[in-house]
Amino acid sequence: MIGFTESLFLKSMRKICPISDGSVALMAARLEECSFAKKDMILRAGVYSRYAWLVEKGLIRHFWLYDGKETVTSFSTEGGLIFSMDELYYGRKSEEFAQAVEAVEAWRIPLADLEALFRENIELCNWGRLIHQNEYRRLHRSHMERLTMPAERRYEMFRAQFPEICSRAPLGDIASYLGMDPSTLSRIRS
Repeated sequence: MIGFTESLFLKSMRKICPISDGSVALMAARLEECSFAKKDMILRAGVYSRYAWLVEKGLIRHFWLYDGKETVTSFSTEGGLIFSMDELYYGRKSEEFAQAVEAVEAWRIPLADLEALFRENIELCNWGRLIHQNEYRRLHRSHMERLTMPAERRYEMFRAQFPEICSRAPLGDIASYLGMDPSTLSRIRS
């Protein structure tokens, strides 16, 4: 994998907000390269991971397991940040799973180091705030769409917002995320 200063993740990071080379160097000093094979679990419910991952390459699905059934809650691709909000903010074990749909290359940072960077560096703190602001908006819109829109419209909106996921994620995962049966999504896509 290339160095962090040439990484796709850093380019994505700088699209969210301006970050100086000094702040990048602070973060880069705490990162280590890692990878996951297809189907590897990155986060597990009921487990402390102690890390966050900055995705350089690959597709990850996030899901909850309830009564033995998986419900996909989101996807992460290049430029995404993966961590357990329960662990980072509340000191609790993760409530969700994250699994590699494709082989994944990432940068790993201990959550304690990420928290320290957020406390000590305003640029990185703002980057973290904007990531959460954008994720909250995505979750809010997703919830509204599931409650108010017909299946066809939900898929159209998803396809417009996440075209790369439509071509990379399994049909069943997309259907689960959209709150519909795979047969319904298959019919819509035909």
